[in-house]
Amino acid sequence: MPDVSSNAPADVRLWVSFDVHKLSIVAATLPPIGGQPDVHQIETTRAAIRRFIDRLGGPEGLAVSYEAGPGGFDLLRMLSEMGVACDVIAPSLIPVRVGDRIKTDRRDAKKLVRLYRSGELSFVAPPTPQTEGLRDLMRARDDLRCARTAACHRVSKQLLRHGRIYRDGKSQWTKMHRAWIARQRLDDDLAHAALCQMLTHLDGLDRQLDALDRDLEQIARHQRWARVVEILTRFRGISTRTALGLIAEIGDFARFSHPRELCAWLGIVPSEYSSGSQRHRGHITKTGNQHARRLLIEAAWSYRHRPRRPDRGPEPDARAWQAEIRLHRRYRHLTDHGKRSTVAIVAVARELVGFLWAAMTEQPLAREAIAASRNP
Repeated sequence: MPDVSSNAPADVRLWVSFDVHKLSIVAATLPPIGGQPDVHQIETTRAAIRRFIDRLGGPEGLAVSYEAGPGGFDLLRMLSEMGVACDVIAPSLIPVRVGDRIKTDRRDAKKLVRLYRSGELSFVAPPTPQTEGLRDLMRARDDLRCARTAACHRVSKQLLRHGRIYRDGKSQWTKMHRAWIARQRLDDDLAHAALCQMLTHLDGLDRQLDALDRDLEQIARHQRWARVVEILTRFRGISTRTALGLIAEIGDFARFSHPRELCAWLGIVPSEYSSGSQRHRGHITKTGNQHARRLLIEAAWSYRHRPRRPDRGPEPDARAWQAEIRLHRRYRHLTDHGKRSTVAIVAVARELVGFLWAAMTEQPLAREAIAASRNP
């Protein structure tokens, strides 16, 4: 869930909300009690923002907010350097009035400052510049992965249109399959030229992914990330890349006071509609960070398999071994009682989040976990 704590000073003399766009900012201000919003329009340059803050009487006593958006957190860091208390609003959790069909920048700024003063807004936890940089790199890799998948599909479908079907094995895009594709010669010269272009594009994506993966291995060994990566990779199903992705998306696990909050933020809790004695639960909400949710669901699939000690490498620690035993039993229990495997995996992912949160926040280990690690 979003961070609901506010950076606003206790003795606020003026509430300010920005409706931020690429070239302009519409600002609305309100006094601590009563009054009507005053609206101002400024440019997005540092000099214009500083002049506006000075025109309001300086940074002392100001409480500023703006919606998270494509502009990122540069404005937040700029205001923080000026000594201005600033909150970043979660856009999806802004209350919407039924029947309101008029939307303008001025109206948005006025609405935001009223809600900000009344305490009706939820805020996001801004990442550090280093974490944001890691997030950009991990999302760039995810974009390359998606582009590679699309390129593979284009090659397969063109070969299928020309009657070229791979029958030498069950799996595609193995070394044998790639060698088979390289031997194909389409009858039409133009069609074959198109195939060559698509294969060149695919080879380029493969080289990019390989180079980026090597860089990520180096990044994971950096002093800043090595410790947290080592903690996360103790758990089955979490590779170095998965660990870096979770760190980039979640940031500080300790900002969540309980794993239930982290599960809600990830959108893997069931939706619910309850009234009186009736209680209805539906699909998961999917209202959180989709990148982290995908990584956790993929990791949870590893717990379908029976727990086993690794033949080589370090032994799993007590908490990771407890997770492996418990989550496999959980999966088997749910599937044996008629749950679909996809539903069971989401339940396993929720429990995995609890183990990860406990490890990252250094929660005390239960005696049962210690006993299980010694007597598996």
